[in-house]
Amino acid sequence: MRLSTKGRYAVMAMADLARREGDAARAVALADIAARQEISLSYLEQLFARLRRKGLVKSARGPGGGYRLARTAGETTIAEIVHAVDEPLRATRCNAGKGCMIKGERCLTHDLWADLGERIEDYLASVSLADVVGGRLRKAA
Repeated sequence: MRLSTKGRYAVMAMADLARREGDAARAVALADIAARQEISLSYLEQLFARLRRKGLVKSARGPGGGYRLARTAGETTIAEIVHAVDEPLRATRCNAGKGCMIKGERCLTHDLWADLGERIEDYLASVSLADVVGGRLRKAA
C-alpha cells in the first residue's frame, strides 16, 4: 500500500506548521512552507483549502497572514490530516460495497489486506503532530 503525495505532503506541511506553533502565534505563509519542504506552492494551496474546510488550520489574510494550527499539535492526529485531504487508507482494491473480483466477489487475500488497512488506520490515529515534530516515533532498539 502506498500513501499518495496528497497525504504525505499534507502531513509534511502540517508538521512544518506545528514546528512553528510557539512562534508568538504568528501565521506561517504557505510560500515559506513550500520552500522549506520543497513542495509546489499551488499544490499546498489546494491541500490547505481542504485542511481549512476540515477545521485543522486557521487562515489569516493580509500582511503577516498565513496559516496556524486550529488545535494544538498534540490534539491533531496524522489520520485526521490524511482524511482531510481525501486520502483513502485502504489496502484492498475493493470498491465500496463490492468485491475486488470481476463478479463482485472478494479475493482470497481480502481479509489480510483489510486487516492491514485497519492497523495502518489505528496507528495513524494514535500518532499526533506533536509526536512527529518531537521525534517520538522510533521504538527503542
